[in-house]
Amino acid sequence: MNKKDIIKTLEQIAVYLEIKGENAFRVSAYRKAAQALERDEGTIEEIGDPSKLKGIGKGTASIIEELMEKGESSFLNELKEEIPSGLITLLALPSMGGKKIAKLYQELGVEDAATLRKACEEKKVQALAGFGAKTEEKILAALDDFGKRPDRLPLSLVMPVAEEVTRRLNEFSDINRFELAGSFRRGRETVKDLDFIISTDKPDQVSEQIGLMDNIKQIVGQGETKISLELEFEENLIVPVDFRMVRDEAFATTLHHFTGSKDHNVLMRQRAKENKEKISEYGVESAESGEVTTFTDEPAFFAHFGLPYIPPEVREGYDELETKEADLTLVEQGDIRSDLHMHTTWSDGAQSIREMVEANRERGYTHMAITDHSKFLRVANGLSVERLKRQHEEVRKLNEEFSDFTIFTGIEMDILPDGTLDYDDDILKDIDFVIASIHSGFNQKEDTIMKRLETALRNPHVAMIAHPTGRLIGRRDGYPVDIDRLIDLAKETETILELNANPNRLDLTSEHLKKAQEAGAKVAINTDAHRIDMLDHMPVGVKAARRGWLKKENVVNTWDAETLIAYVNKNR
Repeated sequence: MNKKDIIKTLEQIAVYLEIKGENAFRVSAYRKAAQALERDEGTIEEIGDPSKLKGIGKGTASIIEELMEKGESSFLNELKEEIPSGLITLLALPSMGGKKIAKLYQELGVEDAATLRKACEEKKVQALAGFGAKTEEKILAALDDFGKRPDRLPLSLVMPVAEEVTRRLNEFSDINRFELAGSFRRGRETVKDLDFIISTDKPDQVSEQIGLMDNIKQIVGQGETKISLELEFEENLIVPVDFRMVRDEAFATTLHHFTGSKDHNVLMRQRAKENKEKISEYGVESAESGEVTTFTDEPAFFAHFGLPYIPPEVREGYDELETKEADLTLVEQGDIRSDLHMHTTWSDGAQSIREMVEANRERGYTHMAITDHSKFLRVANGLSVERLKRQHEEVRKLNEEFSDFTIFTGIEMDILPDGTLDYDDDILKDIDFVIASIHSGFNQKEDTIMKRLETALRNPHVAMIAHPTGRLIGRRDGYPVDIDRLIDLAKETETILELNANPNRLDLTSEHLKKAQEAGAKVAINTDAHRIDMLDHMPVGVKAARRGWLKKENVVNTWDAETLIAYVNKNR
């Protein structure tokens, strides 16, 4: 376990103890231990004996040591056995923390959503201290939506399922090739289901193997060439998955058809009609002779209609069929040379600076930026000026070790609610790569938000605005931003705008990115990684960038280190 995992486990134990009704001092001990680890700048290995840290006693230290040794806590496992699992799911309800759930559990016998609803309907909840009639009404309203299956699932939930199904299919026999189609392939932020197109000469055998998969909640439908499943994973995540089996000669047209979008397919059928042809899942049929033409791959399919290859990400039925080939040459994963937004144990990350450096080098990058949180964000152990200077000294020492790799000093600096920046210019001038971002005051009016952003954009030391709208897909809309004004200011001040590749964010959206590309504003695709594995979100960001029609030359982390730093410094 890394430090971040251990902190999360300690906080989990605190919540379980709170629900169980343990005394406040014992609950607090685990929260204090989590905070002590968060405050320390070292990795869990560098810390060594956790009991040496202020705020960690012998009891919590033994829990931490067990987590380091075994990767799990026997104490937490015992608590999970003692407390009804349905109570933990109630934490997902708005404004429902451990204390409130404990009161409901201990005083009303609430154990899950059903018993909570019953208690509310019987007006028992409003009688509890700290609740009241309005709170009871809000709980009932929240329960109406609780557990409902959404029509579309956020990409962040579906990605692990897609990866797992892909892994399983790679182990099957009798498959020639397969590919994931649908809105997932087009890089949409949410998907309704997963569509796998499978080339096989033995559909019965493949279908039989699919039917034996783990995690099947139900088989929705099964025919000769298609099987539809609902796969259920942890936290009641149910993902519909369709598997379509075709002969290899039809693979390209079937893949195109089920990649969509619907509007793109309409455009293609119109193009075929002009050629006196008809497109089906299985090929292109001549209206005159009935002869069916098939293709080895999608580029050959598009070439048949006199079109360049149209990337899946832009098949949305707008003007892609009228676009020149040069404008369809979009940024690719292989173009990325750096990641410019990430966090370490110095603030709220899981790994050390050195570990993040090694992870970036392993991914073939030539440079990177370490950008921990600034002092305003205390909850994330933001860096004081003194700690910031010490960190940058460590970065400089690491730079001396590598002749083939460059580490930029950096910071993710808060744009404060009053419109000022978290550090003065005399501090910022010595930082290689300054990111400015909003983490507070989301309810302010658009004019106020825009004034805050403009302050950062016009500061000569600010290189980039991170996750510019602050949205979290499916959970938070973000703060109000005049996107056109933001892009104009970014272009005018030559400030980079971020496409945050975290699948929970994808901020800016594809629509915003298209505007940025057309305006000539520069964009960086960054992972905002808080753990090493989050660096692997870069391909998600690249796919989102392609949906926004971004070209390589407009994405600053396709540039070499010298070009990037010269761009950042030219207005300082």
